[in-house]
Amino acid sequence: MGIECFAEGEVANAPFMLKVHRGEGMALLAMDWRRGRPPQDFVGFAIEYAEPGSDRFYPLKNRLTFGGDAGTVPSAERPETFSTLVAPIQKFRWIHFPRNAELQGDFSYRVTPMHMDADGTLEAGVAQTASLALARDTVPGLLNVAFTRGFVSSQAFVDRFARRGGIDSLVPGDADDGLTFVPTHHDAAAAYAWMGFEARQAIFDLLDAALDDPTAQVGVIAFDLNLPEIVERLTRLGSRARVIIDDSEAHVGGSEDEAERVLAEAGVTVRRQSMGRLQHNKTVYVDGDAVKQVLCGSTNMSWRGLYVQSNNALVLTGERPVEVFRAAFDQYWDDPQGFKKSASAGWCDLGIADVDARVSFSPHSARNSVLLGIGEDVAAATSSVMYSLAFLSITPGAIREALVERADREELFVAGIADRRTGIEVAVGSSNLPPTYVAPLDRDAPPPFSEEPRALTASNGGTRMHHKFIVLDFDTPEARVYLGSYNMSKAADGSNGENLVLVRDGRVAASYMIEALRMIDHYQWRAVLKERKTAARPLTLRRPPALPGETPWWVEDYEEPRKIKDRKLFSR
Repeated sequence: MGIECFAEGEVANAPFMLKVHRGEGMALLAMDWRRGRPPQDFVGFAIEYAEPGSDRFYPLKNRLTFGGDAGTVPSAERPETFSTLVAPIQKFRWIHFPRNAELQGDFSYRVTPMHMDADGTLEAGVAQTASLALARDTVPGLLNVAFTRGFVSSQAFVDRFARRGGIDSLVPGDADDGLTFVPTHHDAAAAYAWMGFEARQAIFDLLDAALDDPTAQVGVIAFDLNLPEIVERLTRLGSRARVIIDDSEAHVGGSEDEAERVLAEAGVTVRRQSMGRLQHNKTVYVDGDAVKQVLCGSTNMSWRGLYVQSNNALVLTGERPVEVFRAAFDQYWDDPQGFKKSASAGWCDLGIADVDARVSFSPHSARNSVLLGIGEDVAAATSSVMYSLAFLSITPGAIREALVERADREELFVAGIADRRTGIEVAVGSSNLPPTYVAPLDRDAPPPFSEEPRALTASNGGTRMHHKFIVLDFDTPEARVYLGSYNMSKAADGSNGENLVLVRDGRVAASYMIEALRMIDHYQWRAVLKERKTAARPLTLRRPPALPGETPWWVEDYEEPRKIKDRKLFSR
């Protein structure tokens, strides 16, 4: 299909291995020393990249330095970043977001081990290189995975946007104000493109394609619906669109009522629906002569869904996906009470060439329930289990039990992250430890790190980690991913309207694996910062050992079993 999952280092005499994994608008770089351990004077990796068709390399940046050798250590009041050529990365893997990831062709990465002598002088070792295409479509012309940025709580957001306007200038404090909110941030357009990332563009592109095809009929199922750009596009579709909006208690008397009124006035046929508990789907089908596409996943059509939370969207192209999603929509529309017994509640093949992809819609009956089957598949994993699951802490049952059981297996790499509404429980994001729950960063973050935005309000801040996916055995021929709006719970299985997709494909598995890793790493580091908030000295990079008893920065990666497993899994 022209898209590879990864590329390996091309320099045989480099002292370390390099493996670059393709993600969605991002790449995972993983390194490991070829033989034995690194030398004591090894102080990290300098990372550079070049865009397709160019031989100009740009260094990635690091906020940490050696405490003076790369310039003044930045303070919270004066954020700065430094080239990794002088402030190397002290990790064996790193996730990079290229500025123009949508460019066609190969991105080239050059990774150089950096060494430091007793005088503090840096010296570059033999570099390793690898090249990989990162273009948008995961499976060109057939399937595309897209993510939101999910980084409102991040140093990147602070540096790019928060310093020139608070979060309340970009996102309404109350979700019920969504359709009337007017942003006041002077660079709102750029902020939304950055925050919504590829998922925002995928949703807008799909609706725009429907508008451009006068034959297209559109069906939308929305849990949250308060984003003006989406509602406005649906109004322009008029009678060519049908929309189902959740009608549970949370969506009565708020912006969903207003969306229903606006759409109905424009000629869109709208129905409100709560199923047994919730109509929790987030799906779109477009059925036209020029466009045949569907969209599903975890991304709500709302300010919070696109700009605050970590979410994913899956776009599928072709007659068969449209046939399957339209049949499910019609079943919800015509006979919601009979949905559990319909064909849509079973596993339906999506007919994607060279990709085993299938979908099942909820609610299910006891006969066609999928909950136990997912738990059994998790229990059958042989290499790795990675996940990002909203509400895992309050979701007992077969899937959580299987995740806990797998975490006890030494032969597996198990890592995940989840969100919980009450209380904070943070565990290291490395393999085979409990889930990492999202933790807020205190306002007095240690330098050189800055205060980050917190949740806005309970109605429009709330949950930050909203994914619902599990990646199994990503590095094997049996790689597979469960994804969708399905919360891996009894309610999702038997009461709510949901979409659950199972994809058996290495490219898709790699995309979700990297997404899981980037969120685990991000929030694990936030937990470190929270612990260091009272530190008297700024955080800095570690120099080589100079005194008896001192150890190099990398020693834990070669002695702790979990970190050994982590280092080897992604680089070999």
